Amino acid sequence: MVVLVDERTEHRDDVKALHRAVFGSEYEAELVDRLDRDGLVVASLVALAGDVVVGHVLFSDLVVEIDGRPISAASLAPLAVRPDFQGKGIGAQLVTKGLRILRGRGRTAVIVLGHPGYYRRFGFSAALARKVAGPFKGENFMALELVSGALEALVGSVRYPAAFGIEN
Repeated sequence: MVVLVDERTEHRDDVKALHRAVFGSEYEAELVDRLDRDGLVVASLVALAGDVVVGHVLFSDLVVEIDGRPISAASLAPLAVRPDFQGKGIGAQLVTKGLRILRGRGRTAVIVLGHPGYYRRFGFSAALARKVAGPFKGENFMALELVSGALEALVGSVRYPAAFGIEN
């Protein structure tokens, strides 16, 4: 049985080890620490099998402007599920619960860079993200409105915080 809980301090080392194992690099593990250090975390959830962290998702504040006005947006990154627990719906549970939390915390849109086949099931759309100029383009750059019309615009932009290490 897997349960979802808010990430706590005692989970952090296991969360970082999970990201290293899933992604094969330090980037995602360090990103979790940088976003936390910079006070940008909106929601961070872990999936626990007993007391073992088998999944993690983090949502952080993201600067998005639509027609020159800022909106309350978040980034979904990173998301990881231990390979031996993949295919059991754990990632979907983490994303779904995280999106529900974001709505409750007043966020109006979410941006993700990820696999289109996976994220479309939650309503993410590359077509919607095309309206938002930023460092990414293409089918892997997707957006989701948590509030209908939040991304309706003539011109939009996204600027990732320094924690991502992305050239904006």
